[in-house]
Amino acid sequence: MTIDGVGNRASYIGSSILNMKSQLNELSQQLATGQVSNTYAGEGVNRGLAVGLRAQISALDAYADTATNINTRINAANLSLQGLADLNTQVKTAASGSSTALGADGQTAGQISAQAAFASAIELLNARAGDRYLFSGRATDTPPTASADEILNGSADGSRAGLTQLIAERKSADLGADGMGRLTLSDAGASPLRLAEDADPSAFGLKLSAVNSTLNGATVSGPTGTPAGISIDLNGVNPNAGDKISVSFSLPDGSSESVTLTATTTSPPQAGEFMIGADAAATSDNLRTALQGGVKTLANTALVAASAVAASNNFFDSPPLRVDTSGGGSLSSATGLVAGTDADTVSWYTGETAQGATDAARGTAVARVDSGIAVQYGARADEQAFRAQLQTIAVYAAVTTQASDPDAGAQVAALSRRVTQKLSPPAGVQTIEDIQADFAGAQTAIKAAADRQAQVKTMTQTMLDSITTVSPEETSMKILALQTSLSASYQTTSMLYKLSLTNFI
Repeated sequence: MTIDGVGNRASYIGSSILNMKSQLNELSQQLATGQVSNTYAGEGVNRGLAVGLRAQISALDAYADTATNINTRINAANLSLQGLADLNTQVKTAASGSSTALGADGQTAGQISAQAAFASAIELLNARAGDRYLFSGRATDTPPTASADEILNGSADGSRAGLTQLIAERKSADLGADGMGRLTLSDAGASPLRLAEDADPSAFGLKLSAVNSTLNGATVSGPTGTPAGISIDLNGVNPNAGDKISVSFSLPDGSSESVTLTATTTSPPQAGEFMIGADAAATSDNLRTALQGGVKTLANTALVAASAVAASNNFFDSPPLRVDTSGGGSLSSATGLVAGTDADTVSWYTGETAQGATDAARGTAVARVDSGIAVQYGARADEQAFRAQLQTIAVYAAVTTQASDPDAGAQVAALSRRVTQKLSPPAGVQTIEDIQADFAGAQTAIKAAADRQAQVKTMTQTMLDSITTVSPEETSMKILALQTSLSASYQTTSMLYKLSLTNFI
């Protein structure tokens, strides 16, 4: 039989010692790092699952980073939206309650505060989160609006008109050369008396919409004809005291006004009255004078305010519209509007424009916050809510009134009423609050996804840890046991290497 020598036995023990030392090194590394291994191979049969779990955690972390970035942008946008909502309330309060007293610059205290409010609104819309403009649509590297001064006053070199110039141009076109609101009135002594528009078609001036009369024996008709007009024929009969005639008009901003005149025998007649004369011819002339005065007063008050609002609507349109004098005529005889160009008119909005009716502003910024969830949080400064607020505050800030004008107070009052109404939009019209609600919905979706992902990540991390990490306590016990075995092996090996035949015998 084969007899193994002591040397062979010692080599077996040496191999065992080396193996235990290797195990001890591995356990020491596990204790230090908390990981089963620093290689995929060392993770055993579950290494493939571990790779998948790590990828899932990495995706969840990426979604979390995206959510953080989006929330930062939405929070910044919400600060601007809340600021705009506050400015809306501030200007509306000023317009509804401010005194009509004019300062040296031809504006009320409310209008002066509106100038600051408009500048603030522009700054809020030009807000950025990092290097990204929030209200420029997809053009995130471009400010969404021109400066407040440029919008109101035009370019510094005077080559491009701003809102103030367009208001002045439209005022001339709406009032006409004689201040009658582009209406013509038949001469004294004419019968029947006729009040008519000066041109058809025409975008300017007062438009006749109706006439109603209780004048005894009179025949009143219209508006008919081209251009439209009304006729008033007393038929040789004097009206009775207290009889009335009312002419209704449509104004450029879509509002309606009327001039109502009452027959009286009291001399002198008061505003809104006309004197019953010795005969129907004299009464007709008195009616003509009163009607002319009423129309001029209406033109110099409500029409001036409506004209300014219409000019602001035109300026904030895309492209901006202004009075067309390309045919060589004067402003007071113009009949149409023409699109302004980049060379002659300031474009207030400089961000990205919608590409069709379906290109919604919110869709200009989309981010995926979960595998199946994407949120939209884009915005454009030319959205209806922003544009309506800007053009209303801007017109209130831009209009100036001559203190020497006897109708100055009525002009300011008419403008203030319109500003107050427009800053209180009817139901169904987009408001700042609607946009805030859109952003709130996006943040709600983000939070729901983040909460769900946090739970999934916790479970995934727990599963991954069960594959890739070790228990410090269990590893420490294994090290102690291995150290004990290794110590005993060293002692046995030492004894075997000292053994000789003499000692053995």
